[in-house]
Amino acid sequence: MKKLSLLLIITLTAFACEQSEPDTTEVISVAESQSSVPEMLPLVEDRPVKNIIFLIGDGTGLAQITAGQYALVGPDGLLNMQTMPVTGIVKTHSSDNLITDSASGATAYSCGLKTYNGAIGVDPNVTPCKTILELAEEKGLSTGLVSTSSITHATPASYAAHVEQRSMQEEIAVDFLDSGIEVFLGGGVKWFSPEQRTDSLNLMGQFKDSGYQVLLNEQDLMNSNSDRLLGLFAEDGMERNDGEPSSELMTRKALEILSQNDEGFFLMVEGSQIDWAGHGNDSEYLIREVQDFDNAVKAALEFAQEDGETLVVLTADHETGGMTLQRQQAEGDSLEIYWTTGYHTGTPVPLMAYGPHALEFMGWRDNTYVGIKLAELLEVGELPILLED
Repeated sequence: MKKLSLLLIITLTAFACEQSEPDTTEVISVAESQSSVPEMLPLVEDRPVKNIIFLIGDGTGLAQITAGQYALVGPDGLLNMQTMPVTGIVKTHSSDNLITDSASGATAYSCGLKTYNGAIGVDPNVTPCKTILELAEEKGLSTGLVSTSSITHATPASYAAHVEQRSMQEEIAVDFLDSGIEVFLGGGVKWFSPEQRTDSLNLMGQFKDSGYQVLLNEQDLMNSNSDRLLGLFAEDGMERNDGEPSSELMTRKALEILSQNDEGFFLMVEGSQIDWAGHGNDSEYLIREVQDFDNAVKAALEFAQEDGETLVVLTADHETGGMTLQRQQAEGDSLEIYWTTGYHTGTPVPLMAYGPHALEFMGWRDNTYVGIKLAELLEVGELPILLED
């Protein structure tokens, strides 16, 4: 593996005591503190882990979470994700860059190894690596992917496909067909439709022939009674239009289906567009997406509390935007947000856990540790595993 070297450049000015301010500044309103504050969830007794719900807030750092808290529930409130009792930190660099992208970041979680930016389920030599979902399917567990991007986008793709570059979404969609995964919910009609694919392949028809119910809107999802779902609720990424399901609804439906398997399940849920808001330096968009993702976290935690054998782990692939909570305005009901970039940063991201063996996720951890530990706790195999052609 290529070693990374880091050069820190520090710029000194004649006015070292003066702070220069970034050009990109926004203001968010701070919500009034709620009369009742959710309590931190308790640690639970360690027992074998039957199910895992892995939640990825794409681009979500501490500033994004705190901004969501301030705007949605106030300084003294807690988001659902903030009630998880175990916290740690994740280091995120890829094999070829100190700043990871979502493809290499997600592959670190799915395969338990470092790879180059853009890689989907392959190592730095472009050798396919077995994912935790593939291991779970081989052991008879059920699996699912939920995302607010196209379901073929980098993060979900890294769990069910093996291609050289994340841009190969048509090839990723083909890989999905043979994955065995029971539930796909997100956007991405264009990658499955014969009218829009460059090869005119009717993947939607092939999924139907393989026993999947294809869903195109919220009503389809609510009315579905199938145990194999391909939900495609937008042409590409979900647009938040009427008729599209929320992350909470998609998560609850996935849990309803996957939990029917007595052997257990693995579900990955991604809050994709927190990252997109960071790329656009758009704090209002970000707050909406944090709220949508946090409602999915609520669904996951409620299931885990009732079930007792489910481990819930939440983290991010990287931070996006260099978001900073800089200054409270004089009237006290708003906060200035500064953005330092329109891309990802190398800032470590939070790691949170609830359920049996949650304490395994304390401390400073590499992103590969998380994937390896999840596979170990679910008892599906030891990552990483390379698949020779």
